[in-house]
Amino acid sequence: MDKKDYMQKNYQDFIDILKHLIRKPSVVGAEHPFFLSLKRELDELGIKTTLYEGLLVAEGSEPERGMISAHIDRHGLICTGPNEFQYAAFLAQNRGDLTGDSFSEQTFMNIAERFKNQVVQAYEPWSGSYLGLGIIDNAYICERRKNLVFEVKGLEHLIAGTPVAFVDTLKHEDGLFSAQLDNVVSAAIILYMYQKGYKGLAFFTAQEESGKSWRFLLEHFRRWGITSDRLLVLDTSPYPDRQKAQMQDVVLRHGDASAEFNSPLTGEIERLCKKYKIMYSFKDSYIREKNKKLQEQGLNPVSLGRTELGRLIVASGAEIQGTTLQIPTTGYHTTSETVLDKSLFSILNLLLEMYIGKKR
Repeated sequence: MDKKDYMQKNYQDFIDILKHLIRKPSVVGAEHPFFLSLKRELDELGIKTTLYEGLLVAEGSEPERGMISAHIDRHGLICTGPNEFQYAAFLAQNRGDLTGDSFSEQTFMNIAERFKNQVVQAYEPWSGSYLGLGIIDNAYICERRKNLVFEVKGLEHLIAGTPVAFVDTLKHEDGLFSAQLDNVVSAAIILYMYQKGYKGLAFFTAQEESGKSWRFLLEHFRRWGITSDRLLVLDTSPYPDRQKAQMQDVVLRHGDASAEFNSPLTGEIERLCKKYKIMYSFKDSYIREKNKKLQEQGLNPVSLGRTELGRLIVASGAEIQGTTLQIPTTGYHTTSETVLDKSLFSILNLLLEMYIGKKR
């Protein structure tokens, strides 16, 4: 097998993992079945796994080799009453963990029209058992509840508390992959890393979309007295159009609206990007430049966003530090979130080089 075929084979291994995981529902607040699916995959690889409230911890044979985290919840609906469905992340009980300046909160009211005619599936929140298919007939903003409310045909039998996920499959066309990628793609990356020999730690968190995931990580670090400046958080990063997204293969940050990221990992990743000619940018720098132009036009600036890592840094008193590594996408928070296959290949190569010492 020549080098090109070898690289393609390894890349296809990752795509197969992603295709498999995308079909597993994981609505924010109802992630337990997805946790169990991940746990089984990791157990079969011989990786030690421990499931806590809101957190799955994977531990390879050399846990000091790395510390990678990714949230595994995805946007979806929750049945909140007889034939009544709301956007799960922004239910009233979650508002206390949301401060109004995350990218999700700033954009979700503008995407209601994207959900019409979307096929959805209901599932039992603990076992993951299938409870039926429906189709979104209408979606609108309820100003009183400050949330998206959905009219769904075919799921009139559901009881309150039942999660409803978007039916999704991975599509590949013209060098672009699309699906509801945030953030199952990062879970697939970590699973792929273990398949290829990663021996460090990994954390899979719940309820990031409702602003809670950092709490589960903090509880774990305090449980075991862990401090570190090398936590790497994987995620997607939204851009308004394909032209802006493809200006970089991967996205870094110096910080967010909560905190500065003071970790040697940022410089290490930047040096590897330069070494292997991987295009990169810093999202906070991009937003600051955008804000300068908005202010020149007399418009309000946008938030730097609040990430899981930034919240964790503040809450831990900076005893936990790290950096983020993100994939640039368009169509954020839809089943058509799209990424260049070049970006996926770049982030896989970066991580293999960082943690296993072999670039594919």
